Amino acid sequence: MTSLPTTPASNDAAVVNLEEMPITQHLVVLRKHLFKVVAVLIGLFFCLLPFANQTYQWLSEPLRAQLPASSTMIATDVTATFMAPFKLNFFVALMIAMPFILYQLWTFIKPALYAKEKSLALPLLIGSIVLFYTGISFAYFVALPSILHFFISVSPETVAPMTDINSYLSFCLKLFLVFGFTFEIPIITLVLILIGVVSTQTLVEKRRFIIVGCFFVAMFVTPPDALSMIMLAIPMWLLFELGLLAGKLIEKRRLTDQQ
Repeated sequence: MTSLPTTPASNDAAVVNLEEMPITQHLVVLRKHLFKVVAVLIGLFFCLLPFANQTYQWLSEPLRAQLPASSTMIATDVTATFMAPFKLNFFVALMIAMPFILYQLWTFIKPALYAKEKSLALPLLIGSIVLFYTGISFAYFVALPSILHFFISVSPETVAPMTDINSYLSFCLKLFLVFGFTFEIPIITLVLILIGVVSTQTLVEKRRFIIVGCFFVAMFVTPPDALSMIMLAIPMWLLFELGLLAGKLIEKRRLTDQQ
């Protein structure tokens, strides 16, 4: 007499508990995690607030280093000198708290995952954090100085570049977010392969269209100049190739395990 395969009792109990838990209980647990996130954000924000002006000075260093001696940054709004460092301070607090926010998200969804899913999700979560910070660092240390140098160098001799502090902040934050999310391409590619939406063979066959798509997307999300587009499109392509390589390795490992 054969017996049906069973899962460990602990896993069964966890699944039953999750299935029997009413939606209101899930919302209570979610609210608890949200309170922790908000508390950490507020705490970081007020801890960083005394350094808001120094943080803006650090952000504006790539621009101020390339401005002519007769030029300076300006504030065209009465509240700009307060609001620009204030908004930057919140963004910095959010970036510092990002690992904690994702950890709270992971803690919330972890009970609903199987052991195999947990073993895949945790490395992907850590990898996404590292890649996001890498994208922001690339934008600040590589892309931003090059883009600013290009714009300042092509300005007419009769025009003295004087950038508004709010405009510069919006430009930088947009650039940081674009590069930060762009560097998530390997994770997105890997997830699509893992869940079976696409295969590595399909991606290889469509590679030339994907490369054209990288330049097409970069053309719309970057400032209107060729240098910005190239500095985003090429990393997008290389990151796609990295995700494709990781996907091939995983598919090869799956075939080996099946044999």
